[in-house]
Amino acid sequence: MSSVNVLILGGTTEAMQLARLLEGDARFQAVYSVAGRTSNPRLPNLICRSGGFGGVEGLRDWLAANQCGIIVDATHPFAGQISHNAARAAELSGARLLAVSRPPWRAVAGDSWQSVTSMAEAARALGEAPKRVLLTIGKLELAAFCRAPQHYYVSRSVDLPEQHPPHCECITQRGPFRLEDELALLDDYSIEVMVTKNSGGSAAQPKLEAARRRRVPVVMVERPPLPGVAEQVQDAEQALRWLEGYT
Repeated sequence: MSSVNVLILGGTTEAMQLARLLEGDARFQAVYSVAGRTSNPRLPNLICRSGGFGGVEGLRDWLAANQCGIIVDATHPFAGQISHNAARAAELSGARLLAVSRPPWRAVAGDSWQSVTSMAEAARALGEAPKRVLLTIGKLELAAFCRAPQHYYVSRSVDLPEQHPPHCECITQRGPFRLEDELALLDDYSIEVMVTKNSGGSAAQPKLEAARRRRVPVVMVERPPLPGVAEQVQDAEQALRWLEGYT
């Protein structure tokens, strides 16, 4: 029996978990693709590629050239462009598309969250009075906070940003993070408010527990609307069971 060609659009914990499940599985010939926006990304023992496809048409052409009829979109919940491209390319090529979408975080007792829909809105939500702000939003969207220069920022990301607001200390760390380390981060920098994305998942959740314990309010940037996908699962094990339906 010939193997099933699968393209995994990766870069998340769930994508890596699925890739690990497919390593050495002769039923599948999987290619793991990352956007290439971080240095030294974690990669599985699969065929790997880095960088964009060249939009919808480029992805459609790649699928045709590689005789690949299955796309697993396990990208970050905020990677809206590639998800839109994947949905459109699947429609044009006839490929089957599965979205691995982890559930968003939900506020619980003791949380103090303010939900916003954009980074610009998050910057405005900080208010006029100077505050000590922890930014855990990655390196690409810090420019929005240049419009609120009165605050002192601590920005944490995998790689150093090219642009950031004034009065900003940038630290590089890669998750998953431990609760005790998140508590120490809030304490060491006397953080008064946190800005983060509602990415969901367990790897970054300790920062929310730390904020709850320290009574630090959170400005939560909610997920952008993504294309409607007929088939969705929440984790790697469910994705594998879905893939097994095509073997």
